[in-house]
Amino acid sequence: MKRIFLIGMACSLVISACAAAHGPTPPSPAPTSAEAPARDAAGASVLLPPQAPPGGAEAEFRTDFQKSTVPFRDILSGGPPKDGIPSIDRPAFVSVAEASGWLTPVEPVIRVQVGEDVRAYPIQVLMWHEIVNDVVGGAPLAVTFCPLCNTAIAFERTVGGRVLDFGTTGRLRYSNLIMYDRQTETWWQQASGEAITGELAGARLVFYPAAIIAWADFKSSSPGGKVLSRDTGFKRNYGANPYIGYDDVNNPPLLYRGPATPGRLKPMARVLTVDLNGDAVAFPYDVLEGVRVVNDSVGGQPVVVIWQPGTASALDKGAVADGRDVGSAVAYSRRVDGAVLTFVAEGIRIHDLETGSEWSGSGRATAGKLTGKSLSPAVAVNHFWFSWAAFRPETRIYQP
Repeated sequence: MKRIFLIGMACSLVISACAAAHGPTPPSPAPTSAEAPARDAAGASVLLPPQAPPGGAEAEFRTDFQKSTVPFRDILSGGPPKDGIPSIDRPAFVSVAEASGWLTPVEPVIRVQVGEDVRAYPIQVLMWHEIVNDVVGGAPLAVTFCPLCNTAIAFERTVGGRVLDFGTTGRLRYSNLIMYDRQTETWWQQASGEAITGELAGARLVFYPAAIIAWADFKSSSPGGKVLSRDTGFKRNYGANPYIGYDDVNNPPLLYRGPATPGRLKPMARVLTVDLNGDAVAFPYDVLEGVRVVNDSVGGQPVVVIWQPGTASALDKGAVADGRDVGSAVAYSRRVDGAVLTFVAEGIRIHDLETGSEWSGSGRATAGKLTGKSLSPAVAVNHFWFSWAAFRPETRIYQP
């Protein structure tokens, strides 16, 4: 069995203030049980009684720690201090042609599109920064990536009419990144988009579709797109993976202290999760690889999940580009021009039964009656099973 990346490497990266593994800081004493945020009958978060702030937090933050929806005993220090993993606040972008000089075809990137504005955020860069404060298609977004959970999530940054800027707290809950906004210093859980302590506790960020796909797929589907530059203003070893061997399915999660993971899947199993209208479904990658296309309904909405090979794991080898092929999975609405389509994979070909049109893995009709039409992306998030299950243990796991 592979071992989690060398602790010595993690130590050196943390000490040098590089955004590396969330250090080997000894965890606080384990609680007797982990708790989800308390909620009222309508599902809204309920503030807990005042509690002592997380260790050392008062010296770093001006957060109102008297307002919280989660017990602080579930929060760990990940190693780096506040902003020790620096967000990218003035992102620069390059053309697809220029980025092809340093991105290999199999490297994973996060694809985000608002209107006609299509952007790729290479994970080799996000690995070291975790948050990009950006404006895409006129919408203020935070594009985020938590390496320990393999979660790439884009959020609307406008809350209550105010645009927020996000940074890293250096803290984790259930191994997941805790962000903070610089306007109120409220702490936000990346996996759920919920404000868990501070002035805005209980508020939720709006998710935008953000898919992890291969650079080759982005390049072919969006040749006029923009690509986050490695000219970030920081000196980092872009392209290197400080979490060598972490995503071996037989490994335990790093710095995880939370609910026991349901045994239906291994904790480090890759899943694509879709959560619509209170209905949550996890699509295991090993199942998707076998069937390639899944037609399902989530929260009453018809969705299709398309898996295709050719995307490297960013958390496998010492170089992101050298990771084993884990493929990519993207979810779309099955509704096109008011009709619900049923998709079928035959070899490398994907077509719908209703019109016989052929579709690419990027959700675009390439032949047939619907040529030129595109499927609307659904909000779907990659997770390791332990991470998603900690927040949504009632999730349905898809099986053919």
